[in-house]
Amino acid sequence: MLRDEIMKKLDEKKKRIIEIRRYLHEHPELSFQEEQTAAYIADFYQNVPVDSVETNYGGERGIVVTIKGSKPGKTIAIRADFDALPIKEETGLSFASKNEGVMHACGHDAHTAYMLILAETLAELKDQLAGTIKVIHQPAEETPPGGAIGMIKAGVLDGVDAILGIHVMSNMKTGTIYYRSGNTQTGRAYFKIVIQGKGGHGSSPHLANDAIVAGSSFVMNLQTIVSRRINPFDPASVTIGNFDGKGSFNVIKDSVTIEGDVRTMSPETREMVETEVRTIAEGIEKMYGVKAVLEYKNDYPVLYNDPEITEQVRQALEQASIPEVEAVLETPPQPPSEDFAYYLEKVPGCFFYVGAAPETGEAYPHHHPKFEINEKSLLISAKAMAAVVASYCDGSEN
Repeated sequence: MLRDEIMKKLDEKKKRIIEIRRYLHEHPELSFQEEQTAAYIADFYQNVPVDSVETNYGGERGIVVTIKGSKPGKTIAIRADFDALPIKEETGLSFASKNEGVMHACGHDAHTAYMLILAETLAELKDQLAGTIKVIHQPAEETPPGGAIGMIKAGVLDGVDAILGIHVMSNMKTGTIYYRSGNTQTGRAYFKIVIQGKGGHGSSPHLANDAIVAGSSFVMNLQTIVSRRINPFDPASVTIGNFDGKGSFNVIKDSVTIEGDVRTMSPETREMVETEVRTIAEGIEKMYGVKAVLEYKNDYPVLYNDPEITEQVRQALEQASIPEVEAVLETPPQPPSEDFAYYLEKVPGCFFYVGAAPETGEAYPHHHPKFEINEKSLLISAKAMAAVVASYCDGSEN
């Protein structure tokens, strides 16, 4: 059986998956700057019997590998990202980052490592495959506008019937795989507002127009969007991450800059929050007699998993009876945003999760300087994706 042969080969390559992950962890690169990482990925495929390797896909160092089966069938895309974050690593690992101030603090090194070995294995068995597999190595997931958009515009999804992706999760139990149907991860927006008042001396506030007071009112009024405008059963958050009002203790501030983050779990709520933010900004102008210049940008959309494909993912994972997997469970909605959502806007698919909590010590969250994963999740990820791919490409009726 195809699935069993893939699993056997993956077991034999477990050590190599870990070695690749550790090399990539030592050599992280920031979004849109992944020159050496892209070269490493392309070089890996030089002696792998794939049908094609397209580099610089989408103009941002993306790589697309095509594996054609010997029998007709569907075209399935599987994706892994490979960028890192501007974080100084504090893990103390023997294979910690050698690039100062840059770290794989989200698991993209793990994604790339398992995907490389899985792709190699699928290519070695392509005579038994039905259909075509597109392996998408995507740069720049972490930084808007993200790497997915460029690859989509370049045609990476042309002819694709379904797309699949995995994220390792340090806050989820190792040995468990998680899935969710429908709206699964939040959409995201960024805003910046510059409030221009009139500076002055602290002793004569009547001769000035305090931008800090107006800005503070803006921040407080934003809190009413989630608490008073949105259905309590519809998740959303509005966060102020920067209030640049620093000055002298006796000087009334002339202007302030405020930046914020918005997360929503439905497109409708996303539109509502934007409308409310703009309305509050206009109200601040009228109430305080200031000038409020608002910049508002929606980027990553809500991640929507196709119910039918998600059900096939669940069944494939359960039927595979992967020895390292204790359970396949439904997960609640996930707060972070993810540019895999752009692919899912174009073709149906499923983005699911592999638990990677460390065996000992604290499980630090993603984007933390001490973020680390359980390396058992590497083989589990490879086998999980293999099980789902085999369910599409084994040539039997599904």
